[in-house]
Amino acid sequence: MIELTPRLDETKADPLYIQLYDYIREEIQAGRIVAGTRLPSKRKLANHLRISLNTIDAAYQQLSAEGYIDALPRKGFFAREIDEGSIIPQTADQGLIGIKKPEKRIYRYDFSHSEIDLDHFPYSTWRRLMDECIRPEHKELLKIGDPQGEWELRCEISKYLYQSRGVKCLPDQIVIGAGSQNTMGLLGRLLCRTCVYAIEDPGYIRIRPVLESLGAEIKDIPLDKEGLTVSILEQTDVKITYVTPSHQFPTGTIMPIGRRLQLLNWSEEKEDRYIIEDDYDSEFRYKGKPIPALKSLESGENVIYMGTFSKALLPSLRMSYIVLPERLLNFYEQNKHHYKQAVSRIEQRAVQLFMERGHWEKHLNKMRNVYKKKQEALLSALEKCMEGQYEVIGENSGLHILLKVNNGMSEKELIESAKEQSVKVYPTSIYYSTAEPPESIVLLGFAGLSEKDIKAAIHLLAETWF
Repeated sequence: MIELTPRLDETKADPLYIQLYDYIREEIQAGRIVAGTRLPSKRKLANHLRISLNTIDAAYQQLSAEGYIDALPRKGFFAREIDEGSIIPQTADQGLIGIKKPEKRIYRYDFSHSEIDLDHFPYSTWRRLMDECIRPEHKELLKIGDPQGEWELRCEISKYLYQSRGVKCLPDQIVIGAGSQNTMGLLGRLLCRTCVYAIEDPGYIRIRPVLESLGAEIKDIPLDKEGLTVSILEQTDVKITYVTPSHQFPTGTIMPIGRRLQLLNWSEEKEDRYIIEDDYDSEFRYKGKPIPALKSLESGENVIYMGTFSKALLPSLRMSYIVLPERLLNFYEQNKHHYKQAVSRIEQRAVQLFMERGHWEKHLNKMRNVYKKKQEALLSALEKCMEGQYEVIGENSGLHILLKVNNGMSEKELIESAKEQSVKVYPTSIYYSTAEPPESIVLLGFAGLSEKDIKAAIHLLAETWF
């Protein structure tokens, strides 16, 4: 049975039963009420709409007389199927005001950089933790929680950041958010809407629209082989700089210590300058020692740290976090009552237990090994199939590489020819704003493919590109 919500207006010339009749008739014709759907009983609908039973009865009688509904004794009223000659064909899809679900092309092999390995996800552990959270003794998790996020989860994140990234922070400084765009929007409102922001060029494209929606002015700072060019940044009136120093997106550049200190010096020259450090996939490094976070090197309070569970755990969680400097935290405390927490308390609790009981560390260690093997399979397949007619960029960490193909094809030609083989590779030019994008470079994410599929896909690419 469905619930009807017509807009009935007693001031109109048409009686209420005619307005109700017109509404139901149009819903049936448009397919929004499909054939066989049981309508509410006359008494129930009269109580719901707060109109007389006689009004409902008159509308239903008219609909029945015209063949739009059937009245079945002791069963109720049911929508009838309309003949093909009706004004609007009765299909569920066309009932949605003519809007159809867009078709998505399915590729045999998709090198998406936003995918992760789902075959090695700890399903049984996660299901057990979620079941544990949804129990009567934890019914408080069904209520609205702290806008800053669950205290216990923030404690676990605080410990993890110190152990893995060298970041010293209190749980009070951590704010949980629903993805990087959500947390970036919060930061934009906390910091300054009219300030000048710097972002990397090329850089992560989903940050720009957030800042633009806040009315911020944006300056694109080009990269060199060591990351964001601080010497150019110093010539601007920028107050806030967004960077990905541990694994620059999309180039994969790892900012060396000298450049990091130079950037920190820039931020500390003036009190109202900040660096937003996005450490989005720092868990996965394949060569050399772990690189400490930029925030762990600062002597002042100018770095805002951003982290996420999307790469290492589940993208669908939409769970990220920021570490606020003390002076920003005070301002946040004064204004946090304006915000509601956008992340489910149940999932926050599940992640907390996942970390608290050692599953997080175990999962990370397993996935580092899984992704290392996948990357090795990718590099090995490239070497075998393309015989030196390529260049790999940014292979030291992360879940994607850039591939420069030396065959004379443009980026568009590489993508289109791969598409003909049902292999999806991704452009890099979309990440450039003012800088000139290089030719013949595509992005390959390898986390969502098996080693077998990676090898097969590279074989197909080599065949079509050479």
